[in-house]
Amino acid sequence: MRLLFIGDINARGGRETLDCMLGGLREEFAPDLVVANGENAAHGLGLTPRIADEIFGMGVDVMTGGNHLFDKKEIFDYLPEQPRLLRPANMPSIVPGASSYTGEAGGVRYFVATLVGRTFMTPSDCPFRAFDRLAGNDAADFAVRIIDFHAEATSEKKALARYIDGRASAVICTHTHVQTADEQILPNGTAFITDVGMTGPHDSVIGVQSEIVIQRFLTGLPARFEPAEGGLKLQAVVVDIDGATGRARSIERISRNHE
Repeated sequence: MRLLFIGDINARGGRETLDCMLGGLREEFAPDLVVANGENAAHGLGLTPRIADEIFGMGVDVMTGGNHLFDKKEIFDYLPEQPRLLRPANMPSIVPGASSYTGEAGGVRYFVATLVGRTFMTPSDCPFRAFDRLAGNDAADFAVRIIDFHAEATSEKKALARYIDGRASAVICTHTHVQTADEQILPNGTAFITDVGMTGPHDSVIGVQSEIVIQRFLTGLPARFEPAEGGLKLQAVVVDIDGATGRARSIERISRNHE
């Protein structure tokens, strides 16, 4: 089974980049499953039903969210109706939406879930214990398990991946919008990268117009973030997984300019 996991889709530029480039990536890599993080797809912050439908229409099979998923109020009623859009599994159970998705691709049954970190993030339940619950219940019958760990701290990301090594096929981390060069297969067969990167405007500060962020650092005053527009790029990873054992065979990092 081949997974294409696309880094955080940021604002209109990210959506346009995805729309333009996904078809070519499908031809080149022939993925069985396409997963993308979409929590910043609406003007760089949050997600709306219209934009979620737009991204699914481009060919994304499953979309994950993180701490910004609920920043647009319109998404609250949409989440219970769209099982392929996931909110973090370690949020309180009263929060609307699916915390995992199961399906079949390339003749292989798979499980996808997203978890959110706690270090430098909004308080949530323990992601380590949340994975234990998933592995013992929802994901118990699935060899192929894909986790989006949406977290700030590199140490927390690495620790979670090591903790569940061999119990997930891939731990693909998101949130910081800067692609890392540490893609690897961990000793027990889990593919890992500290951050898959961002799909959107890279002439920016993690997707935001640079001058706005610079002035905020200089003055300490609040400012409305606006998405940047230049340097559009798609970042992702391709992971080959043994469908019988769930062990990853390889992981390849992708970073392509949108011409």
